[in-house]
Amino acid sequence: MTAMDDRPLDPRSLINELEGHLLIEAARAEGRAEAARFAHSLAWLTETQRVEVEELYTEDYLALTRRSWERTARRSRELRAEYEATYRALRRHLCTGFLLVLALTLVTLFAVSRR
Repeated sequence: MTAMDDRPLDPRSLINELEGHLLIEAARAEGRAEAARFAHSLAWLTETQRVEVEELYTEDYLALTRRSWERTARRSRELRAEYEATYRALRRHLCTGFLLVLALTLVTLFAVSRR
């Protein structure tokens, strides 16, 4: 149960949320590391300028990462919808073929038994 209400916790949701936080923190760490590397290459910056460049670079890095994740998630949803539609069509064709074979078998058996 959550602390805020009497609903039971969904372990899968909790794990997904935790994984999301870990991914964001990993992206922030990557962004900070890349920002520090970039700012270090600009030796003429003052300390204040270097800090500002690192902050801006990190923000841009996170924004780019977020857009990339959003595109990936959107494409994943599109592919899932396509695969589900294909699966439904294949299942429908398989059921239709099975019923057709069954009907032909029954007609053949009925015709043979009538002789």
